[in-house]
Amino acid sequence: MTDYLVFRLYAPLASWGEAAVGETRPTATHPGRSAILGLLGAALGIRRDDADALAALARSVRIGVKQRAAGVLMRDYHTTQAPATRPKNPYRTRRDELNAPRKQLNTILSSRDYRCDGLWIAAVWLTPDATYTLDALRKALARPHFMLYLGRKACPLAAPLAAQCVQAPQLRAALDTEFEPLLSHEHRTLDLDNNALYCWEGSPQGLDGDAHGVESNDVWDEPISRRRWQFGTRAEFRRLDRVSEAGR
Repeated sequence: MTDYLVFRLYAPLASWGEAAVGETRPTATHPGRSAILGLLGAALGIRRDDADALAALARSVRIGVKQRAAGVLMRDYHTTQAPATRPKNPYRTRRDELNAPRKQLNTILSSRDYRCDGLWIAAVWLTPDATYTLDALRKALARPHFMLYLGRKACPLAAPLAAQCVQAPQLRAALDTEFEPLLSHEHRTLDLDNNALYCWEGSPQGLDGDAHGVESNDVWDEPISRRRWQFGTRAEFRRLDRVSEAGR
C-alpha cells in the first residue's frame, strides 16, 4: 500500500499553461506538474522568488491526474498595458506599473486559451527526498497561505479541493477516490461519460502495473527557474480508460 494525497479540481475557468511562443498562450486539457506544484507552493506560503523552497517542494512529490472532463475551449483576445521591466527596481504592484510614465507603457496583445467546466482529480505521493509530509500538504490545501487559482489569477477555485490522504495499492485506485458531487445532475451538466484520461509520471506501468495502451509524451512543465520562466521536459504517460463504478 502507498500513501497518496488526492484532491479535486473543478474549473468553470482554468488555464493549464503549455509552451508559449509570441502572442499565443495555449492551454493543456489537464493540469500538469508545474500547475500542481504551483497550487501546493501557494498553499504552503512559498514565495515565487524563494528558489530553494520551490526546488525542495519539486523534489518532494510526484503527481498523477485523472481527467473526467476536459472542459470547453475558450479563447480570449487579450490586451494589457505594461512598462518595460526594471531588473534593479522591479514594479511591486499593478498600480505601480500603471503609474509609470506614459511613454514607458507598452501595449501587449495576446491570445489566451482557457478551459471551461473541467473536472480533474489529482494525486500526489512523496519521493525519498521529501521534506514535507502528505498531512502537511493536506492541511495547507485546506487553509492555504496564498490564494489558490487554476493556472491564472483570473481563475480562482470554484469549489473546495476536498483534499484527503488515502492508502491505495496503486495510483489508479487513488485517482478513483470518490468525491461528493459538486453539482446537481453533475454527469449531465459536465457532460461526463464512462471514460477518463489518466496521466502520470514515473514509468509506463506506474498507473496500475499494466503498460497496455499507454502512450508517452514529452511535456514542458518541469519547473527550472520561476524568475526566468524556464521549464524543462519530462515524460508523461497517458491512458484513456473506462471509469470504474467507484471512480465515477
